[in-house]
Amino acid sequence: MNKSKILVLGAGGIGGYFGGRLAEAGQDVTFLVREHRQTQLQKNGLTIKSQFGDSHLSVKTVTSYHLKESYDFIIIACKAYDLESALDSISPAVGTLTTIIPLLNGIAHIDILNTRFGQEKILGGSAKIQVTMGEQGEILHLNDWCDLTVGEQSNEISKRVQLFTTLFAQTKGIQINAVSNMMQQMWQKLVHLATAAAMTCMMRANVGQIVRTPEGKQQFLQLLDKNAQIASQNGYPPSDSFIKSYQAIFSDPNSQYTTSMLRDIERKNRIEADHIIGFMLDKAIEANIECITLHLAYTHLKAYEQQLLS
Repeated sequence: MNKSKILVLGAGGIGGYFGGRLAEAGQDVTFLVREHRQTQLQKNGLTIKSQFGDSHLSVKTVTSYHLKESYDFIIIACKAYDLESALDSISPAVGTLTTIIPLLNGIAHIDILNTRFGQEKILGGSAKIQVTMGEQGEILHLNDWCDLTVGEQSNEISKRVQLFTTLFAQTKGIQINAVSNMMQQMWQKLVHLATAAAMTCMMRANVGQIVRTPEGKQQFLQLLDKNAQIASQNGYPPSDSFIKSYQAIFSDPNSQYTTSMLRDIERKNRIEADHIIGFMLDKAIEANIECITLHLAYTHLKAYEQQLLS
């Protein structure tokens, strides 16, 4: 039986980790990268550092200029601000039977992908992991969990979803779940991200540092509740178990949890302000839900973007 051909757009934190683990497990993986990253990977290989096991791999790479053939699965693991150029890059690889799995934060990208390639080609996907790329291009797994959730937008468990999950059967430390409520899962993750990113970025601190302040826990839980209200007004009320879980996470004074958006700010990189906080704020306004914290967080992040331009 022929192996499924997998194209991973991006070899940064998310793409490098999940694509690297697939390659490590013997799957047919090619990374679609820019020339600089290709040169780096060809010279040094792909290094993963994780409590689930370190790995150093020789991996296949391709640039958009040389991308000619179609693939069975395309995993999109870029930042939201690179999505438009990313879609142009993968277009030659999208064949009649190609399935696209985006692992971007938020939800706004789903409509863009549906419009570009057709909803029938697009799965929902969500990665729960703290991972980043080090200064030498190594992939650094920063926490002790690694979950990947996939599903059809139509909420069925299709054969292609089942096939995609089997590709991860031999990967180290990855818990992959096929679900029948993918859009619900993605909205819940957006509630989580919009809360965590807004607070950690505004305060320039991790969760525990914020919670240890006089009003930090209260502010965290109030924003979590507001974001849950917004999701509910859009038809996706978070489950009780989700709310209880994140109430505990955002109340932990010893938590070291931070967000990739804050790490990007600390490195003076571009951020996904519009895709996460801006999107949630727009949905709040549409639902007539007042949330001053979202307004402040969005203004704060847009002001940071202005600093990058100066």
